[in-house]
This record gives sequence, C-alpha cells and structure tokens, in this order.
Amino acid sequence: MGEKVIVRQNNRFETEILALDPHYPGAHHFYPVGDVRQLTPYGMLLAGLGSCTAVVLHTYAQHHGVDLREVELRLQYDRVFADDCEDCEGIEEYREQIEAEIVLSGELAPQERKRLLRVSRHCPIHKILKQGIEVQSRLAEDL
Repeated sequence: MGEKVIVRQNNRFETEILALDPHYPGAHHFYPVGDVRQLTPYGMLLAGLGSCTAVVLHTYAQHHGVDLREVELRLQYDRVFADDCEDCEGIEEYREQIEAEIVLSGELAPQERKRLLRVSRHCPIHKILKQGIEVQSRLAEDL
C-alpha cells in the first residue's frame, strides 16, 4: 500500500495539491485535489505535511531575504516489511515511512538551498511525525 501526493506552493502561499488515485496501484497520473475529502487519511497526512513544510519555507525565505519563488514537495507514504521479516510466513510488523523530495525554485545559492533543507525540518507536523505524539482517546459524556 502506498500513497503519493504533490504539494506546490508559490511565494504568495497559493497552494495546489495533486494526488495519485490510491485505488489504482498502477496509476501514474496525478489529479488536482479540489476537496480534501478526495484524499484518503494517508493522503491527508501527506498533504498536511507538505503544506506545512511549504509555509515554513516561504515564511523563512521572506523574513531572511531569500529568493524562493516556489516549493514543490513530492511525498510518498508506504509500509515496508522490516528487513528481518522478508521471509516470514506471517505479517506481524511493518515499518511505516514517508519520503519527501523537496524542489526549490528561485535564484538560490547552494548554501541557501542547504539552509532551506534544514529549515524544512522545523515544520511542526514534521516534528510530530519524527518525535511522535501521545494520543489519548475517551468517549464524550452523554449530554
């Protein structure tokens, strides 16, 4: 199972989200997402991560005089078997993974590109995913 989403954002914070149809594993055509309900929960997670990262990058660039014109994040979520479980008879453990490829457009020096990559890791959603977050669920009391 895998999901792919592309998030594009210009320096006016106009954002476009594209996704592959997760119901067709062989799909290669990304379609524009006009409504978040078109995405699966995994697609929503990728779109949130990509949008947050793009906002962080553009905000940093604008406050530090960096000529960042557009950011494109190519995000992929997948579950992969643990290396030591390739020949297991039963599926008991997966490793979940998100890959993010960041395309930066603008007149950027190599050191600015490296700095923007470091800045991209300051996105709050990136931090939550990397460090984890405790979720406490309970039933609401009847009113």
